[in-house]
Formats: sequence, C-alpha cells, structure tokens
Amino acid sequence: MTIQPVPKVTVPSEAELLQSAREMVPRLLERAEQAERDARVPDETVQEMQDAGFFRVLQPRHFGGFELSPRVFYSIQMILAEGCMSTAWIYGVLGVHPWQLALFDPKAQEEVWARDPSTLVASTYMPVGKVTPTEGGFRLSGRWSFSSGCEHAEWIFLGGMVPPSEDGGAPEYRTFMLPKSDYQIVHNWNTFGLKGTGSHDIVVEDVFVSEYRTHRTRDDSAAARPGAQLNNGALYRLPFAQVFVRAVSSSCIGGLQGALNTFRRTAAQQVSRNFLGATANDPSAQLVASEAASAVDQLKTTLFRNFDAMMACADRGEAAPIEDRLLYRFQSSQAPDICAHHVSRLLKSCGGSGIYMSHPMVRFFLDIHAGRAHVANYADPVGRNFGGFLCGLENKDNTV
Repeated sequence: MTIQPVPKVTVPSEAELLQSAREMVPRLLERAEQAERDARVPDETVQEMQDAGFFRVLQPRHFGGFELSPRVFYSIQMILAEGCMSTAWIYGVLGVHPWQLALFDPKAQEEVWARDPSTLVASTYMPVGKVTPTEGGFRLSGRWSFSSGCEHAEWIFLGGMVPPSEDGGAPEYRTFMLPKSDYQIVHNWNTFGLKGTGSHDIVVEDVFVSEYRTHRTRDDSAAARPGAQLNNGALYRLPFAQVFVRAVSSSCIGGLQGALNTFRRTAAQQVSRNFLGATANDPSAQLVASEAASAVDQLKTTLFRNFDAMMACADRGEAAPIEDRLLYRFQSSQAPDICAHHVSRLLKSCGGSGIYMSHPMVRFFLDIHAGRAHVANYADPVGRNFGGFLCGLENKDNTV
C-alpha cells in the first residue's frame, strides 16, 4: 500500500508558538468558569489551539505536522495551564497522541489524517478491555474511565491485554485504535478539580479492531513501531512512557505558576483585617512566594534537561541508560506532589479569604490536587522501584 503524504505546512518557530500560547492565557482565565460549569473545554478554545497549530507539534511532517521537540510541546502546555489547567490537561493528552499514532502502522495513520490532518484522538489506557483474538485482528469490549477531552475527538486509543498465544506465556499490553462510530461516551464526569477536562467513561460492545490498528505500547523495538519506518526522526525513538507521563504531570507545573501569578496580583492589595497589614509585607508570605517560584524553575529545568538528554541519545540511535530513565520517570511522578505542596502554602497565605470558592487561587489548588490522582503521578511505587534499582535490585518497571 502506498502512503500518500498530506500537503506540507509552514512550521512556525518555537517563539511564535509560545507567544500564541501566552496570548491565550487571559482568554483561558475568562473561560475557566464556563469550562467547569460545562465539564468541557469550550469549543472555541479547542479551535484556537487548532488554529495556532498546537496539536501538530508532535505530529509527523509526513502527515502535516510540525515534528518539533518535546521541549516545545511541554512549554506550550505549561503556559496554557497558567490560564486553565483543564485546557492544558486535555492539550497534553490529545496533543501527545499524534506522537503515538506516528508509531502505528502507516495505514492507521492515513485513516486518521489523510482527509483531515487536524483530526484529534482521545484515550484511556486502562488495561480493562476484554480482548479476543480473531482472524485479522481482535474483538474488543469493555468500559474505560478517565477519557480526557473525548468529546473533541473523532478517534480513541483504548488499553487492553492480548491473551498469550502459548500456554504459560504472558499477556501483552496493547493500545487499540477505534473510530467514534465504534464507541459510546458515558457522561459521568463530576469531580472537585480538573472539571473542564470532561474525562468521561467510554463503552465498547464487541467491536472488531484490525491488527494494524493496534500498537504494542510497552515494546520500544523497531518491530513494535512499524510507523517509525515512515516517520524516522529521532523524536519517534523516544520511549512511550517518558513522553506520556510528562503529558499528565506538566500541567501541574504551569498550574503552580498560574497560582503564583494570582498570588502576586493579590498580595499587594489584600490586607488582613486581623493583623491590619498587607499580605505583601508578611514575611511568611514572602518566603512562600519565593519558594514557589524556585520550585517552578527547578521543575521546568529538570523537565527540559531530561528531554534534551533523551533526544541526544535518540539522535545517536541509542536509548538513554536505564538508571537515567528511572530517574526521569520518578521526577515526573514527583512533580504534581511538589506543586501541590507549594500551591497549598500559597492558598494558606491568602488567609481567610482563600477558603471562598470565588477566590481565584482555589481553582489552581483543586486542579493541581486532582492532577495528582492520575496513576502516572503516583510517585511511591515509582520511587520504590528506582530506589531498589539504586540498591542493586532488578528493575521491575518494563515501561520506562
């Protein structure tokens, strides 16, 4: 089968993309309440991200993408989070899928992008699907939770375990790709934070999925990434886990920056009725603000350094050392906890006014704490595995 490329697009510079994201922040702040009320990021926000080309950052050039570095992608996400973490969250999830789709069989890529390179793919990777091998592919059924931004997508990635082909063998995790006609969205998203992500449930009832519409997600070998023959840039040699986990942790970093921005705007104006002094003059508040700013800088520096190192290895056709990847994975999982610590201290420094739902700091506080709930952000098992490796034990995480 001959895969026809879509027309090439003009690739904007990193500075242009980041400026576009920066210009969106005031509008995102204005729309954040609507996103929460509707449990859905507004369509105009998604369209603005499409118009700016944000969803094409990790998309292969063969199919109309920009094929830029992860540094650009996560920078955009963190800037968006300064205005609305729900928007940044669905950008991270929907925006990372073009990177994974680039690893699928080229036939699957063409199905999604040939007619419209701006087509979006949602996901929920929980391995809960019932998978039955059949001629040419699989039968798939199940119900998956937490599909962020699913109402904006025409396709979806779903997780499932393929039964072993031999007795005593291990099942294989795969991502299954389905068109919107093959699944139902169950609107049940009602949470205390990240309300605008619309992370509803997905139901599939005995649908056939062709073999070429699956991806052996935890296998980084060339055989498991047939699309990489077409999209052979270093970007598509990065490990799946390293790319995806940052898509669900980095919005917390931008959210902390957004909380700090809010704190800076209000500190000079807010005067305690108990202590009769401005928050800006409170030594404790001053320290809290400086520590939050330092944390944001450290978290961003670590994120960029890690991807620069992994991209350098990919350029050489090598994988980053396993010890480095375990460190990077742990640092990603730690980021939401660090952000939650600092946003909690910022909110406390707002005094009694900070307990009102109308306070502009509260949304950042709730969204960051909600972001911690993603399984990829549960740092304890990741840290234990990394610590065990440092102490001479075998690595038990085969996804890094």
